[in-house]
Amino acid sequence: MTAFKSLSAAMVKGFLRDRMTLFFVFVFPLMFLVVFGLLFRDSGAERTKVAVVGDGPVVSALSESGALELERHDDLEAARRKVDDGDLPAVIVARGGSVELVFAASDQTRAQTVLGIVSGTVDKVNLAATGAPPAFTFKAEPVEDATLQPIQFLTPGILSWAVSISGVFGAALTLVSWRKKQVLRRIRLAPVGPTVVLSSRILVSVGTAVAQGVVFVAVALTPLFGLKLTGSWWLALPLLVLGTTAFFAIGMLVGAFCRTEEAASGAANIVIMPMAFLSGTFFPLEKAPSWLQVVSNVFPLRHMNDGMLDVLVRGKGVEALLVPSAVLVGFTLVVGFIAARVFRWED
Repeated sequence: MTAFKSLSAAMVKGFLRDRMTLFFVFVFPLMFLVVFGLLFRDSGAERTKVAVVGDGPVVSALSESGALELERHDDLEAARRKVDDGDLPAVIVARGGSVELVFAASDQTRAQTVLGIVSGTVDKVNLAATGAPPAFTFKAEPVEDATLQPIQFLTPGILSWAVSISGVFGAALTLVSWRKKQVLRRIRLAPVGPTVVLSSRILVSVGTAVAQGVVFVAVALTPLFGLKLTGSWWLALPLLVLGTTAFFAIGMLVGAFCRTEEAASGAANIVIMPMAFLSGTFFPLEKAPSWLQVVSNVFPLRHMNDGMLDVLVRGKGVEALLVPSAVLVGFTLVVGFIAARVFRWED
């Protein structure tokens, strides 16, 4: 235990004294959380603006529903020019008993949203005009709390990405630096087993991940962003630990092949950055091609993202940890075994 404590204390001191490492572990990923959180803070309350020419029951129903922001125009040509120039996604022309929707095909996302809202409103107005009772009723409600803000979905992904950065870079750079400076050779000759060295380094990595989680959640909880934790938020802690060990194993594998810190840093970036984009860290994968969704299931970051989202946002219980935990443990064992087989004490 004396060797374990001494090594752990030395690693913590070395970590805290390295300002560049502190920046990339805490400040760099936190910048993404702040920037994306500010950019999308009010996106939930934003309505699509469309031009309206004319009046009638359909326009009145759209105005009362508040689903669209209506911009009134008297001149149809002026309204169409705004659509042609890309300033507005569509223009609604109401004349007597007819309603015409002219939309920009180049802006399909907003145009299809407007098309669905206008079409549904026209159907409701037509049904009301007949006086017949509806044959079917429709009810829609979100699974999550309706007050959820974008920060709820940004925090789990970016936090998982930050843990992957600290795990991979921490293990790879430490291993390469110690090998280059002959520290590993001295440890090998000292009465200290490899298990003690490895466990102490993992302990420091886990402690760093927990500190990252505290900092990220504390920033996201401020009124500026408005994160709201669910009742089972504490289940994120096991995912932080398991995710750290999985990414630590990747870092050990990277460090086993690289001879310099520069090479290790470049190799770690090659692993981490594509994994972040392919695992749904910065954008959801629901609309990605099916083959990309299949490929993303190979990466541990994808499963950590899903698990963190389930327990931090969707309020799920322990059952949400089963699949992510199994994948992270299996990934750690397989990659860790490979890293142990190719490990080198000296160049």
